[in-house]
Amino acid sequence: MSYVDRIIEGDLTEKLSASGAVLIKGPKSCGKTATASQYAKSILEMDRDPQVPVIMATNPQLLLSGNTPRLIDEWQEYPQIWNHVRHEVDSRKVNGQFILTGSSNPTDDVKLHSGAGRFTVVQMDTMSWQELGFSTGSCKMADLLQGSLIDITEPGISLEFIIEKMLTGGWPALMNKSLKNALALNRGYVDLLCEVDMSRVSGIKRDPLKVRSLLRSLARNTATLVDNKTLEQDVRINGKGEISRNTISDYLDALLRLMILYEQPAFNLHIRSSALLRKSPKRHLCDTSLAAAVLGLDNESLLKDMKYTGFLFESLAIHELNVYAKANDANLFHYNDSYGYEVDAIAQKRNGDYAAFEIKLGIGYIEEAAKNLKSFAENIDSAKMELPKSLNIITGTGMTYRRPDGINVISLASLGK
Repeated sequence: MSYVDRIIEGDLTEKLSASGAVLIKGPKSCGKTATASQYAKSILEMDRDPQVPVIMATNPQLLLSGNTPRLIDEWQEYPQIWNHVRHEVDSRKVNGQFILTGSSNPTDDVKLHSGAGRFTVVQMDTMSWQELGFSTGSCKMADLLQGSLIDITEPGISLEFIIEKMLTGGWPALMNKSLKNALALNRGYVDLLCEVDMSRVSGIKRDPLKVRSLLRSLARNTATLVDNKTLEQDVRINGKGEISRNTISDYLDALLRLMILYEQPAFNLHIRSSALLRKSPKRHLCDTSLAAAVLGLDNESLLKDMKYTGFLFESLAIHELNVYAKANDANLFHYNDSYGYEVDAIAQKRNGDYAAFEIKLGIGYIEEAAKNLKSFAENIDSAKMELPKSLNIITGTGMTYRRPDGINVISLASLGK
């Protein structure tokens, strides 16, 4: 399979020129090594090279020798290498020396000195629709964050297509696989996560059945403000057995270190009303295919349960918005207050510019979404903060166009960086 260009490459190139070492983080199999290999002049595979354990115990410095940038793949297998890289960067005083890739963060008891001034970080996700070729990318996040007028009209896409792509996911290795094979491989990914990866990343044996029960609960509650208490109750009702709140907290921490769990933080907003802002994050698995896999769903089951399919589509759209936001040096948030008002996603740049997004799978909820966005904008205290640069509705089966009231309706198949 030929290599497909990734959106993070611009960020990677920029950071290689600015720092001595770049860390690429992301879930297992999202394509970190393949992308890093496009820029590396030499490669060290920490998890495969049989000489690594011996050299780490005797003279770790030897592992850093090689043409630069030198890729150190799966560095977390021997996390002490981090400090050796840090010292080597200090010694060489040249940028672009190392690229580190890893599919998990080391445990908290591993003492790593700060890489400030030596390391920069690139966060990688599974492939976006623009990377996969499913989106034209004609409606750019960069324009939405500037408030540029969207003057395009493009058709929507079929529900069946959306469902198939949510089930397959954005894994590079599945690009040319049939849906049947993709479902089998994604379920195998979940099996390894439950039976191997969760224990490996924690250094403690984890109960695969409890891990699976928690993953199922997270999948059922995707794109919602689900707290640990709710997860505990959900596991008790729908799972096999019980899981304590402390265990849930430990397992969630492990999922975060594996970058399987994505937490979408709450937006800090100045509003006119006396409503209290919700501060809890929304939780998503890193790819919709994992939510479907852990629940054993296929295209027929999603077609029969359109309510859940809508939540899964929201999670997919959040994945896409997050990839495109990061490409524009922006972060993704959500808004929710005690009066029940909410906005599914808010992308904000470092300078404070932001755009608001509602997410609706079908066209039947467009008017409701537009009304919600207008209420959100009207409630902002404009004396204390700027209004959003654009108001937008991400849709699945609907077409892309600009409404007379100025709100953009954007098909996921038009959205890009």
